[in-house]
Amino acid sequence: MAFSIMGAAFQTPIICNIKNNYNNNSSYSLEANHIRRAAEIADKSAGFTSPHPNFGCVIAKGVNIVGEGFLYAQGTKCAELQAVEAARELSNGATAYLNMEPGDCHGDQTAVSALIKAGISRVVLGIRHPLKHLRGNAIRSLRSEGVQVDVLGEDLQSQSIEEALKSCFLVNAPLLYRAASRVPFSVLKYAMTLDGKIAASSGHAWWISSKESRHRVFEIRGRCDAIIVGGNTVRRDDPKLTARHGGGHTPVRIVMSQTLNLPEVGNLWDVSEVRTIVATQRGARKSFQKLLASKGVEVVEFDILNTRSVMEYCYDRGYLSVLWECGGTLAASAISSGCVHKVYAFVAPKIIGGKNAPTPVGELGMVEMSQALNLIDVSFEQIGPDMLVTGFLQPIPDLTPVIPSIDETSAIDPSFTPYEASIKFFYKTWDPYGAFSNFSAHPLQMPDGNGGYLTWPSVEHYYQAHKFAGVDDLVAKDCVEQIKSAKSPEEAARIGRALQRKHPNLVRSDWDTAKIEVMYRALKCKFSIYPHLNSMLLSTEGSVLVEASPHDLFWGGGREGEGLNYLGRLLMQLRSEFLGEPSTSISQ
Repeated sequence: MAFSIMGAAFQTPIICNIKNNYNNNSSYSLEANHIRRAAEIADKSAGFTSPHPNFGCVIAKGVNIVGEGFLYAQGTKCAELQAVEAARELSNGATAYLNMEPGDCHGDQTAVSALIKAGISRVVLGIRHPLKHLRGNAIRSLRSEGVQVDVLGEDLQSQSIEEALKSCFLVNAPLLYRAASRVPFSVLKYAMTLDGKIAASSGHAWWISSKESRHRVFEIRGRCDAIIVGGNTVRRDDPKLTARHGGGHTPVRIVMSQTLNLPEVGNLWDVSEVRTIVATQRGARKSFQKLLASKGVEVVEFDILNTRSVMEYCYDRGYLSVLWECGGTLAASAISSGCVHKVYAFVAPKIIGGKNAPTPVGELGMVEMSQALNLIDVSFEQIGPDMLVTGFLQPIPDLTPVIPSIDETSAIDPSFTPYEASIKFFYKTWDPYGAFSNFSAHPLQMPDGNGGYLTWPSVEHYYQAHKFAGVDDLVAKDCVEQIKSAKSPEEAARIGRALQRKHPNLVRSDWDTAKIEVMYRALKCKFSIYPHLNSMLLSTEGSVLVEASPHDLFWGGGREGEGLNYLGRLLMQLRSEFLGEPSTSISQ
């Protein structure tokens, strides 16, 4: 049976599950409705804490939903655990519907164990996990415990199920694209007049679209990890590129400029609320680079600056989604390099004319209409007086039938052993060794200084709060309380970093020398109280551990290995201590 998702056909086997009693359309519709609901609630986290996959779980008995939950962010309580806590004793014998296979990102199989302990008898998955080192793990674990597991499109099929499957693809499209193409999911957004102009011949562009459309743009920005513009946009518009009214997440701003012919004063150089990265050609205007650095702007040099290299850099930074808000020349380059996956085109009912007025996409080298790029799964929506046209330039990839799991690969090639390199990298919590991250969801019991203990949701919560520990200032004390109650490690980091940028005088005076010891104490607690983490750390004996952040040159290894990798070094020190080997204490 073949079906199409975003214009791409996928071949799946016909499997008759008579034992499941799927013998009428109402049964299929029920399955589809619960899966669609799981995808719907999974999307609630988008735009609040990014990047992370979107997970939703619905627990039901027949038509009755008895529990729901969604993953707010990496490092927070998983959707499955939230759902079984909401359902309580009604979980026993119920069916759990998940938009995507759980990912064991913390080494303790929390999601799977929550379902098993609750007495869930059956699990229905929308799609398998798109990351190779996680795909199939949860399915095997559940089945080994006697839980029946069905996968949409593989075990269960109908028209309504195909539609539900599409919703599962859409809610995690960024992760699917990232896993398939090794670049972030990229969206091109522009506003144009009815005659296809993005500005007047003079370059004036305020305002083409309506207030309602601009509000929608803020929402789109709030769902992305980074916004990319070119030098022309910076010089002409002096944009802020914030996500006003778009939710709690504010994306990083990236400026691409080969020559760094940019103004010395601009809104993007104010990094008090959100970071700015300038990507440029190696060696360009070193004096201007120093000026930007003095303002807190991060400058990244590329041997050859182009859209592909910047997207690969964004991939290395762990971004899931990127929004292009650039002029026609840069947009054409992004499209030509295959970096644009989706288009948001706001069309205003205005005509401005002008032979030399700029258009949203520059030269693509096409001379015939037969060469035109066709959007897939096009939709139209009226927003105020404007029309929003959206569609995909590339179909959402279905990775499941293409890439075999590690176990499947090992069965074919017994000589294959995963992660055997002498250097083991970790960065995001979805990495194979992601539990090593200071952002992983492992609460700590740390001394409070008064003879008792205080629970911290993660190492990052503890670390950020201790930047201001002991500072006799109401703002600093309030920040510590905000960090303690932050819903996720990402939020704790944002709060701590923002206050440090705004009020560097509130950071404890000994922080530069104390921060390694603070991190060490938290890590030692984490790897001492969680046996599975301790075992994972000891299993890396003989390997070099590298925190693979391309931008953190202190805790991480840097983009080209130029970082100090203090986090990796601390973990190796702890590993030696746990193994009873002599180790050298790390100091700056």
